[in-house]
Amino acid sequence: MSRLLNAGRPSARQDAKSKFADLAGLEEQRRVNFNISLEMHSKLKIYAAKKGLTITQVLTDFIESMPE
Repeated sequence: MSRLLNAGRPSARQDAKSKFADLAGLEEQRRVNFNISLEMHSKLKIYAAKKGLTITQVLTDFIESMPE
């Protein structure tokens, strides 16, 4: 049996019937990517470490606290 290899992400294929998030009952997510200075990154990382959190948790908590 011969299998063809395709370039690209398997998750981006159009023939996928459902996503893992759908099966697990998770809400769909989006990745946010932006640039900050090394100084700002260090400040954020130190803040998160002192709180025992990850940078993702700190930023998510901040966004959730924003008024509508």
